[in-house]
Amino acid sequence: MGRFSREELQGAVDNYSAVVGRCSATGDWSPFADLFTEDVQYIEHAYGEFTAREDVRAWIVDVMSPFPHMRLEHDWIAFDDVNDAVVVCIANILDHPTEPGVEFRFPNISRLVYAGDGLFSSQEDIYNPARDAPRVVGEWLRAGGTMLCEPRVQMKHVFTTRG
Repeated sequence: MGRFSREELQGAVDNYSAVVGRCSATGDWSPFADLFTEDVQYIEHAYGEFTAREDVRAWIVDVMSPFPHMRLEHDWIAFDDVNDAVVVCIANILDHPTEPGVEFRFPNISRLVYAGDGLFSSQEDIYNPARDAPRVVGEWLRAGGTMLCEPRVQMKHVFTTRG
């Protein structure tokens, strides 16, 4: 067992999900950063590493600006009670602009380490948005979706697939 009970860890994950849901509903992603300690270690394999809460805030606000209402929902979660961590499969979802219930989605695996007081000390996102996002966002745009602005953040690391 780690330093924190499963109940406390579950409560922090539930709060994380609720905050992300409010960010998506309002289009204001600034509160996302408040889920983390001031000295958070946030590893985003495509966009880089962030070592402070305010760096995470600046990045998330800018990266979500073209589609601030994108939803991030957990498909599954695994608890690592020994290390006070969770691993979650998060679906990045854009809703069809005219057909309720139709979604455009791609997966992201994230590992979060809990630090106590409702805050996480690290998050690592493991996925390939250079492969998945253009296809999914392209399908959404062809269906009538509209970005609210041009992308403000460029990927630092681009991954390719073999074949």
